[in-house]
Amino acid sequence: MMRFMTAAVVLFGLAACQPGEPVATTTTVDTDGTKNVITATAAWCRPTPNGAQAGACYLTLKSSAGDRLTAAATPVSTATQIHNMTMEDDVMRMAEMAEGLPLPAGQSVALAPGGVHLMLVGLTAPLVAGQTVPLTLGFEKSPAMTVQAEVRQPVPAAGTVPAKAADTPPADQP
Repeated sequence: MMRFMTAAVVLFGLAACQPGEPVATTTTVDTDGTKNVITATAAWCRPTPNGAQAGACYLTLKSSAGDRLTAAATPVSTATQIHNMTMEDDVMRMAEMAEGLPLPAGQSVALAPGGVHLMLVGLTAPLVAGQTVPLTLGFEKSPAMTVQAEVRQPVPAAGTVPAKAADTPPADQP
């Protein structure tokens, strides 16, 4: 019954969203008298070139009572890992977060380019702009949820100007 009610709330919430607003997906669990609501918003994946074996997806998660993202899966790859990117000695390093990603109570946790992200390993086809990728997220305490991630280019942060390549001088000029 609880899963039915959760599904009904999610469907009602999705139906109420206006175009252009970020879609939120929620999952709810009540354990030991504590209700936990996890909300996922702004899910997207970066397009990949033909032949790419891996891709990256991003979203923002918020847990009302605290939880941990422990797994992810999608039918467009053979494996999906929770990864973190760090800079060490001017070298960018990427590693799987084997213990998952903590979701502190009441705090939004952004999976974003240059940091924590979902790495899709063994892509079955390129990720093409305009497609939607289903991502099933697993949690330590809460039920799994599936979110729909739009494949698109990153959107520059408000107040920033997208970087562009430096002008190349004509061949006859140094």
